[in-house]
Amino acid sequence: MRICIYGAGAIGAWLGVQLSRSGEEVTLIARGPHLAAMQSNGVKLLLGTEEIIAHPRCVENPQDAGAQDYVIITLKAHSFPGIVETLPPLLDDNTTVVTGVNGIPWWYFYQLEGPYENHKLESIDPGGRIWDAVGPQRALGCVVYPAAEIVEPGVIRHIEGDRFILGEPDGRQSERADKLCEALKSAGFTSRVRSNIRDDIWVKLWGNLCFNPISALTHATLDKVAGEAGTGDVCRNMMLEAQEIGEKLGARFRINVDKRIAGGAAVGAHKTSMLQDLELGRPMEIDALVTVVQELGRMVDVPTPTIDVVLSLIQQRARVAGTY
Repeated sequence: MRICIYGAGAIGAWLGVQLSRSGEEVTLIARGPHLAAMQSNGVKLLLGTEEIIAHPRCVENPQDAGAQDYVIITLKAHSFPGIVETLPPLLDDNTTVVTGVNGIPWWYFYQLEGPYENHKLESIDPGGRIWDAVGPQRALGCVVYPAAEIVEPGVIRHIEGDRFILGEPDGRQSERADKLCEALKSAGFTSRVRSNIRDDIWVKLWGNLCFNPISALTHATLDKVAGEAGTGDVCRNMMLEAQEIGEKLGARFRINVDKRIAGGAAVGAHKTSMLQDLELGRPMEIDALVTVVQELGRMVDVPTPTIDVVLSLIQQRARVAGTY
């Protein structure tokens, strides 16, 4: 299969290495020194004690990649609206666009039965740009659980996890979801197709919603954010507000709040992605992880007092840093 990974940072490049080694026709889209290193030396993956080098095709311009069977978006969520105009060269009538992006996806209300079906979310897709340019019929949901990091340009270290959960927006079993799932399994990942991908989206978002902004505000690692009483209580309140919103939209939470918080604390002294972005002067995923939950709460008439306070604080922190 022709698989393009758009935004081949740590997770995207790791995917590219494994999929290309399993025989898929892979193209990575990246930029800057990371792209130059991958083009010159291949992609080096540090996987435990193993060192793997692969040579998938690496380009900067999507026009150089051509039409694909799957385009897997592994950019930060706030970067997605800015690249929609570059996508057409990658798309033909049968191309599937896979959203391996944190937070609530732009297609969330596509084919979701109820009063909000096909509603567009302004906080993550201003003016419906992604919806109109990509087309929600192309969307395949994906929840990405692994962690990886770029050690230096062209060199990726896998940290933990290997799960990629897929699902159609309407919950049906589809050939395109099954084919990608099998390709991921063949490449050494753990993957399955869910009949309600939105449940998995909410469970992952549940932690990101609170752990990330509190970590960025306090500069505390995850064990302290989730494990200490004060910030743990703030996390719990944010998660309970989010749970009420998710359940009003039909989501089911398979674990309880305390277990989710305990799971975050158990990760240990880990800097969240939002804290890492703040320290590096990069934009943080505020809208896809927090603002959108506030927007959803207002849609379904669920008050979000704790989320509102934390959102105001992290937005101001980002503005002061010049990254919002």
